[in-house]
Amino acid sequence: MSINTQSLRVLVVGCGNMGASHAIAYQLLDGFEICGIVSTGNSKVILNERLRGGYTLFDDYEKALVETKPDAVCISTYPDTHEAFAIMAFEQGCHVFMEKPIADTVEGAKRVMNAAEKAKRKLVVGYILRHHPSWIKFVEIAQSLGKPLVMRMNLNQQSHGTMWTVHRNLMKSLSPIVDCGVHYIDVMCQMTRSKPTQVNAIGARLTNDIPVGNYNYGQLQIRFDDGSIGWYEAGWGPMMSETAFFVKDVIGPEGCVSIVAKNAGASGKSDNVDSHTKTESLRIHRAAMDANDQFVEADTWIDMQDEPNHQELCNREQRYFLQAIQEDLDLTDHVQDAVNSLRIAFACDESVRTGQPVML
Repeated sequence: MSINTQSLRVLVVGCGNMGASHAIAYQLLDGFEICGIVSTGNSKVILNERLRGGYTLFDDYEKALVETKPDAVCISTYPDTHEAFAIMAFEQGCHVFMEKPIADTVEGAKRVMNAAEKAKRKLVVGYILRHHPSWIKFVEIAQSLGKPLVMRMNLNQQSHGTMWTVHRNLMKSLSPIVDCGVHYIDVMCQMTRSKPTQVNAIGARLTNDIPVGNYNYGQLQIRFDDGSIGWYEAGWGPMMSETAFFVKDVIGPEGCVSIVAKNAGASGKSDNVDSHTKTESLRIHRAAMDANDQFVEADTWIDMQDEPNHQELCNREQRYFLQAIQEDLDLTDHVQDAVNSLRIAFACDESVRTGQPVML
C-alpha cells in the first residue's frame, strides 16, 4: 500500500467515554478528518457540541457508511455490535479501529479477522495498555523476575450514575471478566510468553438489574505451560467495595514488581476512567539476600508522575492506527493476540457458568 499523505476520513461510531476520546484524538492529530458521527441516542449531539465541529450526525450506521464513504471507521459501540459493524466497514473498503473485544463470541472475532484479511485493510484493536509507557515497563520488569510468575490483578468498580448505566448495558452481552479481563489476560501473556493451559473462574450475580444468567462479579485463574499462574478479578456495581479495587502485582523467584496508584486508588474513584490506567509509581523488590538472610538491595521506586493521561493514551492509539495504514504495518500478531485473549476470557466465562475448569 502506498503512503497516503492526505488526511484519513474517519467515521466515528459510538460516542461514549472511548468514542468521545477517540474523536477528540482525530480532531487533535494531523492526518485525520472526521466525516461523520454515529450513535442511536443523544450522545452524538453532545459530542458534536463538545468538538465544535458541526459534523454530520447519523442514527443509522449503514446509512452513514454509504453517504460518507469513509477511509476508516472507529467503532466504540457496545460489544454485541462490533462484529457486524466491522465486517460492514471492511466490505466497504474501510480500515477499522475498534474497541475491545473484537466480537461477543470467539467465532465472531475470527470472522472479523478474516474479513480484514480478505479486504486487505488494517484492523487495530484498542488494547490501550500496550501504548502506556509504565505498563510497558511493568511487563519488562516482570520478565526479569524469573519463572514461574505469580500475577495478581484486579479492577473493581463501585459504579454509580452514568457509569452504572454503561455497565448495565455492557452486561446485556458480556460479563465484567470478559469485557475488562481481555486487557489483563493480554498483559499476562506478554509477561510469561507462555501458552495458557487451563482456566478456572467463579462469579456471582449481586443485583437483579442485570439479565438472568449473567454476573457482575467474577474472578478468573489461569495456569501457563511454564508453571506461571495468574488471577484477575472484576466487579461492577453500586455494591462493590473500594478497599482493594486496584491490585497490579507480579511475583517471581527473583522478587516482585507492583503498580502503586496512591491517588487513583483514593476513595470514590474506582469508576473513574482516568484511574483505570493511572499507575503513578512502580515498586520493585529484589529477593536476593546476604549470608545473614538480609536483603541486599532496598526496594526501588520508579516515579510515573509524568505519565500520559487517558486522552493522551487514546491519541497514541490513533497515531499507531495512522502509522499502520501509512506504513502498511503487519498487524497479524496484533490481531491474533486480540483473538487469543478473547478466547481465554470466554473460556473463563464458561468455567463460571459450568463450575468446572476449562482446558485450553
